[in-house]
Amino acid sequence: MSIELLKGNVAFAEAAVRAGCEAYFGYPITPQTEALEHMARRMPELGRVFVQAESEVAAINMVYGAAAAGVRTMTSSSSPGVSLMMEGLSYMAGSEVPAVLVDVMRGGPGLGNIAPAQGDYLQIVKGGGHGDYKMIVLAPANVQEMIDLTVLAFDLADRYRIVTVLLADGSLGQMMEGATLPPLRPLTERPAWALTGARERDTNLVSSIHLDPEELARFNDHLQAKYAEIEANEVRFEEHRLDDARVGVVAFGTAARVAKTAIAAVRDEGVAAGLLRPISLWPYPEAALRALAERVDALLVVEMNAGQMVEDVRRVVEGRVPVRFFGRTGGIMPMPEEIADAIREVADAAGAGAPEAQPQEVNA
Repeated sequence: MSIELLKGNVAFAEAAVRAGCEAYFGYPITPQTEALEHMARRMPELGRVFVQAESEVAAINMVYGAAAAGVRTMTSSSSPGVSLMMEGLSYMAGSEVPAVLVDVMRGGPGLGNIAPAQGDYLQIVKGGGHGDYKMIVLAPANVQEMIDLTVLAFDLADRYRIVTVLLADGSLGQMMEGATLPPLRPLTERPAWALTGARERDTNLVSSIHLDPEELARFNDHLQAKYAEIEANEVRFEEHRLDDARVGVVAFGTAARVAKTAIAAVRDEGVAAGLLRPISLWPYPEAALRALAERVDALLVVEMNAGQMVEDVRRVVEGRVPVRFFGRTGGIMPMPEEIADAIREVADAAGAGAPEAQPQEVNA
């Protein structure tokens, strides 16, 4: 497979096509509109379904319908558009239908701007719709991961009958990098539970309504058991230069990418810093974070928001070490120098610096 120069939005859209996406429904919104444009061309070429809906509300309900029919389906949008989809996402969770959503985040709240941000963490990871539901959330940090995690998202959605979200940001959607696309997969078979017409089989029912409280409680218990299985099997993260680190940086997506440059700079000065990058934001890498908190002097959480994932870090760490936060809002990306300054401050406050020198063996 050859390396191609691809824009992030085009990369995830083409990855979805090659993963067997059979139906795409969306509405244009910057900074992810190139994905919609790519799907408008590619899906009809392959005899698949593309619809530009009249709104994001319509798009997510079209996704719901196609998912109930058992086809691989997806939508993509950006922050204000995703906010409009929350009711539909809750209905889909309550119906246990699989689908993929790509959220290319931009600055907010409100209409905000079209610059890259990470302000949708709480909305997506904690479930912005109503009820006790979860979605698998994957956070890429480069164009190749935009591709790979999109393919994985479809597989996980089908495996667990769950909505799976690719949570990116405007910089990842707009940047161009060399990446490799997977081969074109055949379309998947319709699962037994899908609404395909009840000929020669019993009627299937896809619904989120359980009017009897005891019945709804049993269904919620079933969902929680499924979520526990996902937490046991689908945690993903990257560790970068943590073997001897005294300051642990926790960041995801673009913020983690910038943090790596800052870590390289402070290490040249003797500050032993390293990075824990959650790739699955749910399920969250809690065990890895607890283990890191046991061996570093302090943690610094870096985000492109006013502080959202930091709440999860503090919850998991439970006061084992100090947790500091550095963030930029308004669609302003943090610069490596700013993160490096924050690491230095955390290291100074915690008395953490260069790793202790190892004794040298002397030959007599």
